[in-house]
Parts: sequence; structure tokens; C-alpha cells
Amino acid sequence: MGSARKPVIVRKFSREWYAGYAGAIFGQDAPALEVLDLTGKVLTVAWETVKWVCYVRDFSTSSDQNNPERLLQKKFTVRPRAAGLWLRMTLNDGDELEGIAANDRSLVSGAGLLLTPPDTRSNTQRIYVPRQAIQTLEVVGLIGATGRKRRPEAAGAEGQPELFPAEPDGE
Repeated sequence: MGSARKPVIVRKFSREWYAGYAGAIFGQDAPALEVLDLTGKVLTVAWETVKWVCYVRDFSTSSDQNNPERLLQKKFTVRPRAAGLWLRMTLNDGDELEGIAANDRSLVSGAGLLLTPPDTRSNTQRIYVPRQAIQTLEVVGLIGATGRKRRPEAAGAEGQPELFPAEPDGE
């Protein structure tokens, strides 16, 4: 059974960050994100200031204060294997980020995008990017699409011969 709160690191555009626990499905319609920090205080962060929310494995942030989410690889070096939409985005501060998003309605109707990062073995398992933090968004490719059915007219130029041709009406 999953926990009601997930470990996250919230990165702001000011390069400031917070570590804590956010709800598994936080209220994206709310004007602010609520995070229970590691000391037990509830922090309220306005969505306009949030760059991304990283769902992490652990909070071993003592080793690197500049990159606590340990998000070292922000772009794919080769074509990803995971199914979904391969997205490339430029954030409002000019930072570029790539990831795999689910090919569903959340792309157009959600308050943000939930991405699988390029390096799934790092500390960051998922990245939530609020819609207002995205300056440009590009779909690089559709990964793992099922085979499309061919149209009958494209199947063959001369068409398939009939086994039992229709008899002429005159006989």
C-alpha cells in the first residue's frame, strides 16, 4: 500500500529548494503547493514560483546542496525505450528538460506535466512541472506506439482478387 505523502524536493526559480513530503495527488487547482518539511512544518509554496517538483527515493541531500534532487541528466542521450510521449521543454528560466509523459488527456487538460526523467536510476523518479513554468514544449516522438491498421486502398495497388467472382446478370 502506498503512502499518502511522497518524498519530494521542490525547486523554485530562485534556485531555492525545499525537501519534504507532498500528497500523492496534490491539489493542482489550489493556488499553492503544501509540503510537510523534514522538521514537521507545513510550507506553502505558490505555484508561480515552482520550477519543478521531483519525486525522490531519499533525502540524502547532505552531500550536494546545489543539486539535492541529483538530476544530473536532463536530456536523453539515445532514443528512450519507455512507452509514452518524448517531450522537450524550455522552462521560464531558460533551463531545458526532457522526459517521457503519458499519452493521455493530462497533456492538454492538466495543471502540469508528470514526466519520467532520462536517468531513472538517479534519485529522481518522477518530475512534475507546473504548466506556468513551461515556456516552450515540443513533442520529439511517440515511443511504443501500437501498430496502425493499414487502409484497404493502401494495402495493394491492384486490390485483392476475389475467389468467387459475381456471375453476370444476363444468364
